[in-house]
Amino acid sequence: MKLTTLCYVEKDEKYLMLYRNRKKNDENGGKWIGVGGKFEENETPNECMRREVFEETGLSVKKADLRGIVTFVSDVFGCEYMFLYTVTEFEGEQRSCDEGELEWIDKSKVFSLPMWEGDRIFLELLAKNAPYFDLKLCYVGEKLVKAYLDGERIV
Repeated sequence: MKLTTLCYVEKDEKYLMLYRNRKKNDENGGKWIGVGGKFEENETPNECMRREVFEETGLSVKKADLRGIVTFVSDVFGCEYMFLYTVTEFEGEQRSCDEGELEWIDKSKVFSLPMWEGDRIFLELLAKNAPYFDLKLCYVGEKLVKAYLDGERIV
């Protein structure tokens, strides 16, 4: 089981998105996602999120909100618990990322990007400013076959 964070940095009705196109054998290759990654030993979710945002973007988080926990179950990639954050206050100079291309994307255009099907579900929840949620996404290959929001099946 993997423990990860994913963060959507917000500014001017845009998200800072990462197009994953630089790592070999990248399970997110060819898709747009937020920034984040795996926990290091003894890190809290908040520490992991702040470190990953800085490493991937050069930005230092000033204000972050934990929006939910997403559990991924995959026949290919196993199980992953992901802590989902949004960041509305940050400082620093944005730099390039060695995992892909960073780009500020209008929130209204995010859903037209190639991404995991389940990401669309939690991005909708973020767009609706939904309260803290627990989302479970079950994949066979790259196909979302089941999804549960706060224990209720939605797909």
